[in-house]
Order: sequence, then structure tokens, then C-alpha cells
Amino acid sequence: MAKILYIGNNDVHTTSHHRATALVRLGHEVVVHDPYKSVATVLASKYLSPFHYRTGYRFLQSKISNWIRQIIDGVDGMDTIWVNSGELLGPECIKILKTLGCPIILYNNDDPTGKRDGRRFNSLLKALPYYNLCVVRLEKAENELRKHGAGDILRLHMSYDEIAHKPFNSPEDIPAEFKSEVAFIGTWMRNEKRDEFLLKLVSAGLPVSIWGTRWSKSPLWNVLKAYHRGGSLGGRDYVAAMQGAKICIGMLSHGNRDLHTRRSVETTYAGGLLCAQRTSVHLNMYKENEEAVFWNDEEECIEVCRKILSDDQQRERIRKAGNEKVKQLKVGNEDICAAILNRLKS
Repeated sequence: MAKILYIGNNDVHTTSHHRATALVRLGHEVVVHDPYKSVATVLASKYLSPFHYRTGYRFLQSKISNWIRQIIDGVDGMDTIWVNSGELLGPECIKILKTLGCPIILYNNDDPTGKRDGRRFNSLLKALPYYNLCVVRLEKAENELRKHGAGDILRLHMSYDEIAHKPFNSPEDIPAEFKSEVAFIGTWMRNEKRDEFLLKLVSAGLPVSIWGTRWSKSPLWNVLKAYHRGGSLGGRDYVAAMQGAKICIGMLSHGNRDLHTRRSVETTYAGGLLCAQRTSVHLNMYKENEEAVFWNDEEECIEVCRKILSDDQQRERIRKAGNEKVKQLKVGNEDICAAILNRLKS
């Protein structure tokens, strides 16, 4: 088994932490260092955080490079370096890591070559040539990454975590405050029109529940706040809300050029019924109306929700079939991490 230096967000509710613990479950020795903690004060600032985000963290590179030098002075015998996200690490940071003499993996499930996040990933893009393997989400175009110097590229589905997203043994174990009819779990995003979509569902009489942050920024907040049941969910609360809903609405970020998201696999693994936008990736993952349900617009979503809510037996068949299918897809963190390390060996 490998000794891995893992550089990524180590908050217990992050997918970065989930992947690090999945590597441990696979038998590897994992040494985790969180780059966000090295600049935590700056990133907590109301004014400095958006400035650094919009400038691609270029003005933090000296501080982060010094942090990395301190790390490598205290480690030895590493077989692999795994960088999660990589948004904070520019070329100099990766060059310093290379002095450890082992291959470096970049895992990024955002859209670093897209336009939605402005210059956020500028430092990352400059560092791409120095990674031995770049792992990105399935729908991201290799040619865009190669324009920035990326070498070996591996495209994979988004993943769920076998432990963090494990469903409750019985529906009776789900706390009542997380049970609902039609749930949407996610953040309000400017220009994505999620609020307009949900308002149409509400106006059609569907019993909608919303969990997530930033919804008070929506121009439609005065109407939607009656359906907002809480902020960001993590841990067992997150699983409870997915499993406790009769239908889980899965939205994409069009600015992020999504064809599937983490919810596409976390929902079904956690025991929820996925009701998402119809895309080529979703249709390749699940049989429509058998393992998940899909829609093209608000009107079709309303029709689908009404039909599913009125048929308990069909809803339960789809929910169970979706749960079985997502496990067959081999997109758990342990499967994904093993595939990445195997690709590095080859």
C-alpha cells in the first residue's frame, strides 16, 4: 500500500475529507495537510476573500509556497502526492512538492477551464503542466485542459462516499424534521434561476422543501422563505434529508457546464429518489422511469412529481432500483480512488 501526502480541505463534511478517508479504508497511509488553514484568516475576511477568489489566489502564492516548504521538511518516504481541488496552488507550489520525488495527482471536480467562476482557477491552470495526472469530472473537455499544458488526464463520474452517505437502516430512524415530499438541497446561485424553477413548482401546488445557503439573496425570497427549512446540511442530516424525501430534485449548474453532479449519485446511494434534468450522462447512468426520473423543463418536472407522488408502489420500485444501480456503477469514493491510483501506476 502507498504512503500518500494528501493536500486538501480536511473539514469533516467536505468531499475532500471523504476521499482522504476512503484512501485510508483502502489500506493506504494518508498524511493530510489542509492548505485553507494556512490562509484561513485571509479567506475569512469579508473583503479579502472575494479579492483573492477573483484574482486566482495569485497574491497568496508566496505564503502558500512557504507553508508547503514547511510541510515537506516534516515528511519523508512518500509514494504519491494527492492535491484535491488545487485552486490555491500555483506552479511554484507544485515545483516544491516535486522535490519529494514522487508523482503528483490533481483531483478537481469543478470547471477550471469554464467561465462561471471568473479567474478563480488561474493559479491552478498555470500549474497543470507540473502534475503527473489530472483527474476531472466526466463531462470536462480534455482539449481545454491540454491547452493549459495538462498531460495525462482521467475523466470520472462524480462520487458518493460509502460511509458518509450510507442510508439509515430504517425510514423510522430518520428524524421527522428531515422528512418531506419534494426536496431540493442546494445553494441559491445568481443567474442559475433555481429560485424561478422552484417557485413554479410551488405555484403548481407541489409541497416543496428547500435546504441550502444564500437563498435570502434571491429576489424571490419573500415567497420562497416559507418553504426554506434550513441552511447547508452535512453528515447524517444531509443523508436524512435525501432519504427522508419522497422525491429529490437534482439541478445542474449551467454556468459550470454540468451534465451530472454529486447529487446524481449521493441521492440514490443514500436511498432517495432522483428527479433530475435529463442529460446524456444521466441517461447513461440510470434507466429513465425505472431507476430515476428526468425532465427537460419546469412543466415536465411538475408532471413527473405529481405522477410519482400519487403512486407509492412505483415510487418505491424506482427508489430501490436507483440504489442498486448506483452501487453497480462503481462510483463510490473507494472505487474512484482505486481507479485513480491504478491509472497512475499504469
